[in-house]
Amino acid sequence: MTEYTVEFVGTGETITCSDKETILSRCLEEGIAQEYSCRVGMCLACSAEIVEGEVTQPAARGLTEAEAEAYALTCMARPTSDLKLDRGKYPPSIEAEIDSEGANGAATADD
Repeated sequence: MTEYTVEFVGTGETITCSDKETILSRCLEEGIAQEYSCRVGMCLACSAEIVEGEVTQPAARGLTEAEAEAYALTCMARPTSDLKLDRGKYPPSIEAEIDSEGANGAATADD
């Protein structure tokens, strides 16, 4: 079992996480308020942008292959190196969906 350091940029929070546990499970054990919902790699609530380092996340079904290179679903992701993650950052496909829902909601509210 190998241990890695996971730093959350902008928060001052750092955890040590083994390659056998998910980043989310370690956050919860350490009392770090990492957002999550489904815990099965589908909802993207636990998404974080990978600023530095690498993870393995073969069960992260909510991400495309390209997105999985730049984003981690912390409920599925296990570190394979020391990491720097930016929590609460979502893949562009999700950001576009959120923006379009917001625009639709704003138009409806003005009607």
